[in-house]
Amino acid sequence: MKPSSDARWDQSLALIRKNVTEQIYNTWFKPIVFEQFDEAQKMILVQVPSPFVYEYLEENFVDLLSKVLHRCFGQGIGLKYRVVTDKEHNLSQDIEADPTDVEQQQKPRTKGNQSPSILDAAQPQQIDSQLNPHLTFNNYIEGDSNKLPRSVGMSIAEHPNTMQFNPMFIYGPSGCGKTHLINAIGVKTTQIYPQKRVLYVSARLFQVQYTNAVLQNAVNDFIAFYQTIDMLIVDDIQEWVSATKTQETFFHIFNHLFRNGKRIILASDRPPVDLKGMPDRLLTRFSCGLIAELEKPNTQLCIDILENKIRRDGLRIPRDVIQLISETANGSVRDLQGVINSLMAYSIVYNSEIDMRLAERVIKRAVKIDDHPLTIDDILDKVCSHYNVTPEQVNSKSRKRDYVLARQVSMYLAQKYTKMPASRIGKLVGNRDHSTVIHSCTQVEKRLVTDKMFSAEVSSIENSFKLKG
Repeated sequence: MKPSSDARWDQSLALIRKNVTEQIYNTWFKPIVFEQFDEAQKMILVQVPSPFVYEYLEENFVDLLSKVLHRCFGQGIGLKYRVVTDKEHNLSQDIEADPTDVEQQQKPRTKGNQSPSILDAAQPQQIDSQLNPHLTFNNYIEGDSNKLPRSVGMSIAEHPNTMQFNPMFIYGPSGCGKTHLINAIGVKTTQIYPQKRVLYVSARLFQVQYTNAVLQNAVNDFIAFYQTIDMLIVDDIQEWVSATKTQETFFHIFNHLFRNGKRIILASDRPPVDLKGMPDRLLTRFSCGLIAELEKPNTQLCIDILENKIRRDGLRIPRDVIQLISETANGSVRDLQGVINSLMAYSIVYNSEIDMRLAERVIKRAVKIDDHPLTIDDILDKVCSHYNVTPEQVNSKSRKRDYVLARQVSMYLAQKYTKMPASRIGKLVGNRDHSTVIHSCTQVEKRLVTDKMFSAEVSSIENSFKLKG
């Protein structure tokens, strides 16, 4: 008498368990739910909790599955996955795969009135895009340094369903307008296609979300959510250098979105070739669309940006002051905005006209004019001086409150003012790992929003950098 289908599936799992580690078994095979075996068609139907689980199994364990199913069920057995991401609403997608064939092809099917894809079924659910509505193409001034990326970005926003220039990889130095441009693409897309699921996320926030998902045993849910996005915009991806687990997870999300014709837009402070610590398989994907460089704006573009802002804010600033600011802002849009905001504040507080004398005074305090980049030692020195602690105390294992605060602020300022990855910052500040750096930066950013006194302290330290040298 033949064993039942359920018994043969249990035998299959037992064999698999003997051939993989306990962690691999619990993560990838235990969540599989056996539904049925159609003996006439030699087809096994199983449930998996996300497309990611299916993709991972097919990429990494197809040979093992083939041998085990052959042994327990017989030759020529096919395997069909039903991706069930929401059991309550029965959102599912059937995918057939022949485990004897290493080169797999997905074959989505529909049942009754069900949508042809789980991604389509999820479309009505609106999400918070996390976009800044003030960063648009209307106030993103075109110049020689950004003409190509701006033009391509506008085209992508107007025609997001085309696969040309996918992914779009934008890189350039701090302050050149990367964040503004990728936000503008997202904002324009949502205006033209309000049904599109567009999401902007910083690389650091993505990493924090992933870490939390791991701690809560909800990685499949995390990945399933990201695989429903129509346009995924990720800022500062250089933050993932050496973050192996985050890289691996994003690799599978990227593959899924790309294969399903979804838009991916990435921003970094350096081109893919300089992202040391990123695996080759990610770098090749980053490079397969369009790599667009954003250069620092030249003096003329700085003038155009300032004049646009002055018109919008209703300010009156003499032409010679505008010229001075443009020439001394080091090609940084952030510095331009910082100087204008400071001029406004000084003008209001002291009830004075904005003239060259005031501009020179503000620029001295707001713009770092020297060409020597900040180092970790510079940052530690200024932070320790402010909090009256020593670098040795900051780098110690002590959890004393003053030491922890100085340590967290040092990590936050290091990630803001240097191009070092989190893993390197952690090594140089207290010999911590990258997750500690990410946690510290998140804590500081939260406190900056709610604690005005703390915000003033950090600003004071930053001003000391600008006066350096």
